[in-house]
Amino acid sequence: MASAALQTCYLILLITSYKHGEFSQVYPLARGLAVLLVTGVATTFLAEKLSFWQLAGVAVVAGSLLSLALTKHSATARAGRNRQGTFFAVLTGAAIAAYTVVDGVGVRVSGQPMAYVSWLFLLQGMVIPLICWRMASERRSFPRRVARYWKPGFIGGLVSMLAYGIVVWAQSLAPLALVSALRETSVLLAGVIGAVFFNEKFSRLRLVLTAIAVAGIAAIQLG
Repeated sequence: MASAALQTCYLILLITSYKHGEFSQVYPLARGLAVLLVTGVATTFLAEKLSFWQLAGVAVVAGSLLSLALTKHSATARAGRNRQGTFFAVLTGAAIAAYTVVDGVGVRVSGQPMAYVSWLFLLQGMVIPLICWRMASERRSFPRRVARYWKPGFIGGLVSMLAYGIVVWAQSLAPLALVSALRETSVLLAGVIGAVFFNEKFSRLRLVLTAIAVAGIAAIQLG
């Protein structure tokens, strides 16, 4: 229940971040900060041991994400629109770190990753629709949108459950800091997918940061 509550808080904070800041700034900031927080908590309070190369890899991955966010921050700072977005992104990162640690400890205690994830999504499913309705800009049209998009939403939910199930399973076997760092590289790799399959712009900066993140992954593997 603690994890479901934290992930619900994460969702609320994430939506609020998007309302006050740009996606390309707030999301990498939240994810990069979460990696650092999880690493600090896991090594300090959970007695997880990481080698030099593993710590270096985690730092490189987190640094690549934060660099992307800070670059976007400097590009939009003149407009004065991103201060609140940054604030809520930091809170979002703290929420991500909190539920990551809770899930890591919880799944190790339960010993049943898929059962743990199933209960987590069941509890979330009771609350999230109400939150989405409450935060919707046009509540009257909310039921129509649900009726129109329930199929892709259902498929996306299944994929999300499977993906997070893999994450939780990995947390039951490996140090939380490493799982968190490897998971968050998806923020950068999503840019590659967008460029290859959707013809989206892939800047030189994102290319460089993706290469740096890959180097971080290699360092983690060497560790």
